[in-house]
Amino acid sequence: MTEKYEVLRFIGVPVEQDDSGNYQIKLDANGDFKLHEWRIGKHTKGKFRNIGQVFLTENQMRVAIIASFKVSFKKRHHFTPMARFLSDDVDSEVVKRAKVKLTGDK
Repeated sequence: MTEKYEVLRFIGVPVEQDDSGNYQIKLDANGDFKLHEWRIGKHTKGKFRNIGQVFLTENQMRVAIIASFKVSFKKRHHFTPMARFLSDDVDSEVVKRAKVKLTGDK
């Protein structure tokens, strides 16, 4: 039988570091960004601490968490697993800007 583990789903925004090492939202060619979903996988390294924490995807993309939700173990395959949590956090303004897209507030 499969060993069960707690599954969390994250909504996140891709980020990159500026010349000063601060995280900024990674913008597309149109100057916009999209939110994406990931989940904790069986082999995910590290622990979730808080909103704003940065993690790496399996493709080594850095993503800032802007929302988290519990997911039942049997529904985990609906979401892409992430690779590892980092100890980095983004500034609260980055989270605030991304959450506007999540909630639709202006």
